[in-house]
Amino acid sequence: MLEYINRRGSDCYKWDSECAEGCLPLWIADMDFRAAAPIRRAMQSRLDHGVFGYSIVPQQNYDAVSHWFARRHGWHGISRENLLYATAVVPAISAIFAALKTRIMNADTTRQRCTPLRILTFTPAYNCFFACIENMGCELVASPLVLKDNRFEINWEELEQKAERADVFLLCNPHNPTGRVWTRDELTRMADIMRQHGLYVISDEIHCEFAFPGHEYTPFATIARDDTDFCVCTSASKAFNIAGLLCANIYVPNHELHEQINHALEVHEVNGLNPFGLVAQVAAYNESEQWIDELNEYVYGNFCYLRDYIESQLPMLRIHETEGTYLGWVDVSALGMTAEAFCHDLARTSHVLFNPSEMYGAEGYIRVNLATSREVLAEALARLKDYIDKK
Repeated sequence: MLEYINRRGSDCYKWDSECAEGCLPLWIADMDFRAAAPIRRAMQSRLDHGVFGYSIVPQQNYDAVSHWFARRHGWHGISRENLLYATAVVPAISAIFAALKTRIMNADTTRQRCTPLRILTFTPAYNCFFACIENMGCELVASPLVLKDNRFEINWEELEQKAERADVFLLCNPHNPTGRVWTRDELTRMADIMRQHGLYVISDEIHCEFAFPGHEYTPFATIARDDTDFCVCTSASKAFNIAGLLCANIYVPNHELHEQINHALEVHEVNGLNPFGLVAQVAAYNESEQWIDELNEYVYGNFCYLRDYIESQLPMLRIHETEGTYLGWVDVSALGMTAEAFCHDLARTSHVLFNPSEMYGAEGYIRVNLATSREVLAEALARLKDYIDKK
């Protein structure tokens, strides 16, 4: 049963950060629902053991991941031999960049060691993608999505042109922040382009459990050909609200690349896992399917509430149809100020926090976190309306 929790005063980054004091925070992608009962029971059992030393990854974790994706998403073939573990998806991506740079330099002896790895990704993009690219000394190759009929689409001609001068394609599937759930045909075409131009594909699929009615998440691994070099990053953290337990998975079907990424994870020291994260993941995938179904239904209801409220009460704004994730992407450009300035002023005067689109490499939008109670969402929107009415 889905249960909203007041997280204020629990040292919660979303609610208790200095900038969130006194505000309704609909910003950072973190949920306000208590974790599923099977997860809490599994953690309590581990707690009762009383010893919390270094942990290995037992076979039941590999089995839980494999069975979940096969049963729920039709992705078969995940095994212990092609799965790696990391503390989280973002540090995993950084380690993969390091492994790929070494691999590409070894394959191309004419390449200078100081030459940056060129990372192609769609923009707007999850802000941590930018941080990973910069922190690892890589070069961003941006392929902006284009808005068509209230839906963000891929500029295929530009994507192919950009692929000609990139080394790696970093995909977010489903896409944060626009909420696009890529179709099987779109993913197949992406894979074909990347294979033709010799790009490695890293697919971040942390939002994979969130697809709204009429849309279906397609794992990149189910459309990739045998001659496609790729890896897929997943985690139960986002969907089951256990991000603080630090447990993520990397699917790497190529044995040589698997070993290289494993080495990079060791070098970057991001492969030591929390024992609570391991048991929580097993309980999430083996026993919490009803909970995730209830969550999806509730979040979709929140999106519908947001959409209807904007259309009826705030017609100067524009909301794009979200297909998945628990994030709304709202056009506020008609207000005549940058999204960053708008978010700053709204937080200062009306005590509501949204994320401005500048942090995602776009202008004129705000990202709205829908994974909270309907009451919190309603109050935040009422404050937003009051703010705009006074302008």
